[in-house]
Amino acid sequence: MNEYDLIIIGGGVAGCSAAITARQRNLNTLVLYAGDGALGKTKLIDNYPGFPHISGPDLLQRLRDHAISMGAQFTRALVRRVMPLGDAFSVLAGNDLFMGKAIILAMGTARVRMIEGEEELVGQGVSYCATCDGMFYKDGTVLVIASDYEAIEEAIYLSTLAKVLYVKERPHDTNELPETNITQVPGKPLSLRAEGEHIILTTDQGEISADGAFVLRPAVAMTQLIPEVEVQDNKIVLDEDLMTSIPGVYAAGDIAGAPLQAAKAAGDGNVAVLAAARYLMKKGAGTTGEKA
Repeated sequence: MNEYDLIIIGGGVAGCSAAITARQRNLNTLVLYAGDGALGKTKLIDNYPGFPHISGPDLLQRLRDHAISMGAQFTRALVRRVMPLGDAFSVLAGNDLFMGKAIILAMGTARVRMIEGEEELVGQGVSYCATCDGMFYKDGTVLVIASDYEAIEEAIYLSTLAKVLYVKERPHDTNELPETNITQVPGKPLSLRAEGEHIILTTDQGEISADGAFVLRPAVAMTQLIPEVEVQDNKIVLDEDLMTSIPGVYAAGDIAGAPLQAAKAAGDGNVAVLAAARYLMKKGAGTTGEKA
């Protein structure tokens, strides 16, 4: 398992800012990011200091290049779960596990609207990770509720184990789906429920029964990502150092609250990583000090 002093979840302004300072503090740093977020779609930014009239994608690339030049490692993968393990954290990203001594949440403001009944069935027939749980349904039938084309790879893997019923939560291209062992089912997912040992998906065109369901989205709800973190009024509770209710877990950028501005996100990333460096130094867990 790959081990790091610091794992940053999110590769936007806050995540890059944190990664740059983390490397200045000589922390072995991994940045996990699922995509380019809102910044990657912004045509023009006029209020980021030192970069007038720059596009969002250009600013994002410059920030990532800076962090990478400092020695931060970037890996594109959707983080599915952060699990506190005593003085460290296990992070499931894509199909890989990473270990970090401290975590910074910098995923932006993506909101996940869950299907009715979904949250209550997590671990009881509903899963977010095909690699983790696919073998439980070998030779059975599983639902794949997919929000974008990136679910296709997981669906193909599941089709080697079980019959797959593929339902789109949002419109996306499915030309890459093989016909073998995968059936595309029409209808918009509305709710999930358990009946005996089966999971029932209700759509606007009827009901579908399967042995289990895999909900595959480009983002994960906070209640599933790290449910131990305290949330009030749909906002993460943070102290003055941007630390969550879990020691060693920090938040920065838009996820930490308004104003939702790139300049503020950069400052948040700096505040959070300096606090994380102090936390690691007190724990004797990091390698804080000036970068050689």
